[in-house]
Amino acid sequence: MSSEPEFRPHRVAVLALDGLLPFELGIPHRIFGRPKDAEGRLLYEVVTCSIRPPGPVRTDADFDIQVGSGPEALATADTVIIPASYELGPVFEEGVLTDELAAALAHIRPGTRLASICTGVYVLAAAGLLDGRPATTHWADAARFQRLFPKIKVDADVLFIDEGDVLTSAGVAAGIDLCLHMVRRDHGAAIANDVARRTVVPPHRDGGQAQYIHRPVPDPQQASTTNARAWALGRLHEPLQLRDMAEQESMSVRTFTRRFREEVGVSPGQWLTQQRVERARYLLESTDLSVDQVAAEAGFGTAQSMRQHLQTALGVTPTSYRRTFRAGSQTDVHAISGT
Repeated sequence: MSSEPEFRPHRVAVLALDGLLPFELGIPHRIFGRPKDAEGRLLYEVVTCSIRPPGPVRTDADFDIQVGSGPEALATADTVIIPASYELGPVFEEGVLTDELAAALAHIRPGTRLASICTGVYVLAAAGLLDGRPATTHWADAARFQRLFPKIKVDADVLFIDEGDVLTSAGVAAGIDLCLHMVRRDHGAAIANDVARRTVVPPHRDGGQAQYIHRPVPDPQQASTTNARAWALGRLHEPLQLRDMAEQESMSVRTFTRRFREEVGVSPGQWLTQQRVERARYLLESTDLSVDQVAAEAGFGTAQSMRQHLQTALGVTPTSYRRTFRAGSQTDVHAISGT
């Protein structure tokens, strides 16, 4: 008789509140509805639920949606995601839960992972789940959110924040980044990258990357840094200098650095480190290369350098990461979060 535990997909419950934004409601279904294991089994099961019995839920568009599950579905979830809503009432105005919403949230089991997209963070905050912790929301709403919840350490300059059992994200597209991050945290970079490719979005934008605040759309007549980034991605294993990247766009180092930060949100050096960490993660998951070989292929030069960068980025050593995230393996959702 096999001693292996029975396979069960990770259950994600998406809480649909009146005034929800249809785009953001659809993000978890798109991202978590795609990942599969080596045997072709879906790794997640996604269910949408309401705080009321099954029925219609208003959106901010010219249509309602029909939700088939009530709040009881929250009791079965491993992860609960709260997308943005424009009709939070006293939650938004006074920072307190309605009786109906509080009763719905009471169904959530202790230890369930919680996440919010954009103004969905108000629900987590009103429930007292973010006191004393860092959190983020859409940059345009951050100052008001901070005034309403002074016990929370609001960071308006990041895409998302991972606190292990509670995650918060900025608006709209940052919700995609957050969900991809959770897939990456659960099952590794290879599976998350595959989902990103199928969704036609960048495979990885670091949570600490800046939100795009008050930055005009680049003039199409101006040179960009796209070619330099593509050039660098094909040479991560080489020692790359900032001047080499700038030369690809025929720019001075100063101009290139400014333009790069405007377009990408981080410095060229930070971006290179992010890409090398992602490359190392992929190689550790999908190949049998030694740690020294992975370090060389990813451009870290030495195993010690790679170990330091992975420890900083992920909180684990290369060997521990490989052990946790072998391609197709089942993983602990908290293994990389330090919880």
